[in-house]
Amino acid sequence: MGMTTVKAQEHEYTGLMWFRVDLRTVDNTALIEACRRCSNLVAIYIASPEQWHEHNVAPMQIDLIRRRLGVLQQQLANFNIPLIIEEVPDYSQIPQVILNVVSKYNLRHVFCNKQFEWNETQRDNETAQLLMNNQIKFSVFDDACVVAPGKVLTQKGDPFKVFTPFRREWLNIYRSTSPNVQPAPEPFRNRLQRGNDCISPAVQFSYPLKESACWPVDEEAVRQRLRMFCEEKVSAYHQQRDYPAVDGTSCLSPYLVIGVLSPRQCVSALLEIFPGCLDEPESGGFCWLNEIIWREFYRHLMVAWPKISRNQPFLEWTRRVHWEESESMLRAWQQGLTGYPIVDAAMRQLRDTGWMHNRLRMITASFLTKDLLIHWQAGEQWFMSQLIDGDLAANNGGWQWAASTGTDAQPYFRVFNPTTQGKRFDPEGRFIRTWVHELKDVPDKYIHQPYLWPQADSLDYPEPIVDHKSARLRAIEAFKSAKAFKDGAR
Repeated sequence: MGMTTVKAQEHEYTGLMWFRVDLRTVDNTALIEACRRCSNLVAIYIASPEQWHEHNVAPMQIDLIRRRLGVLQQQLANFNIPLIIEEVPDYSQIPQVILNVVSKYNLRHVFCNKQFEWNETQRDNETAQLLMNNQIKFSVFDDACVVAPGKVLTQKGDPFKVFTPFRREWLNIYRSTSPNVQPAPEPFRNRLQRGNDCISPAVQFSYPLKESACWPVDEEAVRQRLRMFCEEKVSAYHQQRDYPAVDGTSCLSPYLVIGVLSPRQCVSALLEIFPGCLDEPESGGFCWLNEIIWREFYRHLMVAWPKISRNQPFLEWTRRVHWEESESMLRAWQQGLTGYPIVDAAMRQLRDTGWMHNRLRMITASFLTKDLLIHWQAGEQWFMSQLIDGDLAANNGGWQWAASTGTDAQPYFRVFNPTTQGKRFDPEGRFIRTWVHELKDVPDKYIHQPYLWPQADSLDYPEPIVDHKSARLRAIEAFKSAKAFKDGAR
């Protein structure tokens, strides 16, 4: 985890490093390769506010990116690499921006790390074609996963659709390759001529912003979070991770999403303290590693089945599910006014902080898609618009899991009971009282069903907007009918 450096091998041309969701200098494959192959380097980040809007990117995440870019600009300056920050409306203008910068600084080679989503893939293909037409090299590297998509395959050579065998093969590959964290590059001896005019005084975007200051973006603070989590919380992670009132999770996901940390850094830090955890499936270390592998699983799925990033369910037959369309129900869920305390506390945490505990993501997603029978895409879009760690692969994967429309998903006939979930994972209502202030005086006995409290009339809190028992049966019937149609039954 130290700040050792890789010596640059000088060549006759200069290059362009294109940053996207990899805002770091350590363990950045494209940056390190660019420094090895080039005699000098310029870097660029291109904001695209209209594209962000189309993708429902949360204003808090953009603020985190904005703040991180200021840090990255200073880090790169120490390597004598100027960072240009440009803004265009959407991806369609980006290929020309790249070509303009290449022409302005007489660059010969563009480097970047792969992104797997559909729109991003099309953008990169168009950029590659334009550069090739102008005799400019374009190199793209696998960097976002510990084990690259396309590498974890069945014996027949097919991608896995089920997580457990995927994890088994992922672990086999990891044991045989042991990917290392790559150190930061060595500074170039001289700054590229005219490079000083690349430095921006401050990073600003034409996009709504929501304050993200409680998430530090400087290098040492982020690394310290990773170290402290591994040293102080991982050993009990498997016992505490499902309890939202307990500070038992890593809260590193925002840094993984925008690339302040790489998943390799996380695995390396974990194994440094728990070197045997790969072979201890009941341990906290293995449990956290399992979450990292889930993250990779969703990325591998998205590459193997591009329709996932094009607003389509993985299971075709689920297109026939008849979803309810109720703006009032959707708003009640968004605002944390459903009458189910654990759901409402979670949704208010999301609204106010831009983050939500993972167990609560499952509970709230199940409630929207099964209790309210509202289309999972409405929830997926809302989460993306609020989450500081909003990420298409993980967010879509989680929603399709909860909605029973994805691969290896929750079977449609298993429906979370929000009251039971609340009693199990917030038994004393500590988390609920933190976020649903109307219930602060409700006794523990009634905190999960406050409408049963004898003094419920004094509460400024809604009764349940649906009856879970009947809503569960309705959801099961809706899925059963859709599947029967698929199977040829009437």
